[in-house]
Amino acid sequence: MALIALAGSSGSPGVTTSALALLLAWPLEPGRRMILAECDPDGGAVLHGLLQGTLGDRYGLHNLSVAARKGEFGDAFWRQLINLAPEDGTDAAAPDRLLLPGITDPAQAASLGSVWKVLATMFRGIEADHGHDVLIDLGRHGAFGPSAVLADQADAVIVVVRNTLRCLQSAQGRVRQLHERIGDVGLLIIDEGPYPAGEVQRVLRASVVATLPHAPSEARVLSDGDEQPRHFTKSKLMKAARTASTLLVQRAAVRRSRLDPRAAFAAEVPGAR
Repeated sequence: MALIALAGSSGSPGVTTSALALLLAWPLEPGRRMILAECDPDGGAVLHGLLQGTLGDRYGLHNLSVAARKGEFGDAFWRQLINLAPEDGTDAAAPDRLLLPGITDPAQAASLGSVWKVLATMFRGIEADHGHDVLIDLGRHGAFGPSAVLADQADAVIVVVRNTLRCLQSAQGRVRQLHERIGDVGLLIIDEGPYPAGEVQRVLRASVVATLPHAPSEARVLSDGDEQPRHFTKSKLMKAARTASTLLVQRAAVRRSRLDPRAAFAAEVPGAR
């Protein structure tokens, strides 16, 4: 049970593609759900990437601002979720891997000023009361400004970086600012460049939590909706995403135990609350 925020920086780190891989690979016990929320104030990418515009703008974060003004946020939130779980070949799969699409136009972010805090409270309630995991895609700028409350409420904040010189240089300031504001920050490396994890940790002064391979053809299935090849779930990218998801959950649990040992104990031991 974790609430994890993914943030990026300039240099095209691939936050949304990484988040989708994690969503589809996340280990789930029966009755549990995984929710990915696109909360990038610059606009979401999944509706017109992976989903190829097939759903129009019927779903998404922008619809929640109207619901919040009407006092209908809770019900509206669940109606805006899209099930991305693969079908089992006979009946529709259980709705256990859910997406809240982001805004379709950066101009819509102005109407979400009061929504971010409500959304953060909603995510925390989902994680605490229902035992579902929530992954927040903050994009390049969402960890700062009005939507920063989402990062503040997360059990763990993970910055997605590529281990190239250009990306590491651009990430230095972002990681430093996050560390000063919220404390411990972790890194998820997209292994495109020549620098090993130890060097990345030294340069950014943050610990590497997990690594995903640089696999452009596999990534385009998630980022652009390219045709999914056979055995995609067993691809190098998805295998690494399964390992990464487990490491992220462990990271969140450790950080939560440091901040609130009693809450962490209650989450792990049934009936301890």
